[in-house]
Amino acid sequence: MTNSIIKISKRMAAVGASPTLAITAKAKAMQAEGIKIVSFGAGEPDFDTPQPVKDACIKAIQDGFTKYTAAGGIPELKKAVCDKLARDNGLEYKPNEVIITCGAKHALYAAITSIIDDGDEVLIPAPYWVTYPEQVTMAGGKPVFIETKEEDGFRLSPKSIEAALTPRTRALILNSPCNPTGAVLEKSDIEAIAAICRARNIVAISDEIYEPMIYDGLKHYSIASLPGMRDITIVINGASKGFSMTGWRIGYAAGPQHVISAMTAQISHSTSNATSFAQKGAVAAYSLHPDVVGKMVRAFDERRKEIVRLLNEVPGVKCLTPGGAFYVFPNMKGAYGVHDGVKIDSSLALTNYLLEKAHVAVVHGEAFGAPGYVRLSYATSIENIREGVKRIKEGLSK
Repeated sequence: MTNSIIKISKRMAAVGASPTLAITAKAKAMQAEGIKIVSFGAGEPDFDTPQPVKDACIKAIQDGFTKYTAAGGIPELKKAVCDKLARDNGLEYKPNEVIITCGAKHALYAAITSIIDDGDEVLIPAPYWVTYPEQVTMAGGKPVFIETKEEDGFRLSPKSIEAALTPRTRALILNSPCNPTGAVLEKSDIEAIAAICRARNIVAISDEIYEPMIYDGLKHYSIASLPGMRDITIVINGASKGFSMTGWRIGYAAGPQHVISAMTAQISHSTSNATSFAQKGAVAAYSLHPDVVGKMVRAFDERRKEIVRLLNEVPGVKCLTPGGAFYVFPNMKGAYGVHDGVKIDSSLALTNYLLEKAHVAVVHGEAFGAPGYVRLSYATSIENIREGVKRIKEGLSK
């Protein structure tokens, strides 16, 4: 409690801190006390940022490129993003239809606050990334959750979208590959969703940050590339995951020019611009040979197969094989019970137990709108994966 007379706004009082960052912070605090934690918490590649990217950033600093830039980003990075969208996604955008932001999370927030009025409803498939509903709430909107099912591979169905529509429906957030499930929408899924968006004039906010991490011959399809969708879609992406540049905070959005202008105005009054020299590094990132990213993705694929195999050997645990991203989202309900004297009847209780007793950090499913599940990031070494799942298995056998 505090004696301060400062009152927190109702809007922000309804918003909680990020559970994924919170569990990672707690794990790091325990490590600082000398406890060896195996962390599956943060969604952060464990690879180093490619050297050409670092070199470009260092050169920019040495050249004195350390001042403000235009709020929407430097021209050469906006061009690099346009080139990437054309090359990889078949999307043609002009630089004035692209904005550079302080990470993809920032791009999402700028997009949501630029198109949502008080009371507008935003459809969010569940399980969802923890930040989506909080950002909608901060914008004065109402999150409306659409359940996806494990037996369907957590893929979003058109029927469930139709059932959630109301006259206040303004936007739909898509995330494929998905955090936390790793689910990948197929082209037929995207086409059916696009048909609904066109018929009801619903804005598609397409979070494509995990685009490079895709496996088993699956392909990524941007909904903006389908007929009639470019004008009602805001594409969100960035450098964080694909180029292992999480701390650089470089994201972008592409969309109709009037929306990008509104987002630019918002950013000009909040962050001013993405960091100047980090933008120079991102220019280098988008010109890297594809195999630089490909090598990282192949390593993730190996880890994906290993963690799924090991988790499915744990009694009471059921884990689907994800098609993309670098997360698994196992069903833990079969592992509920009393373990080492601790009653576990929720994934939140299970997460606390695993951290305190087994010294393994995972994120509870409640944070993603999916009680009974936990998220594990396999953006860590094979050795950590084996040790971590071994500890989980031992912890649940007590």
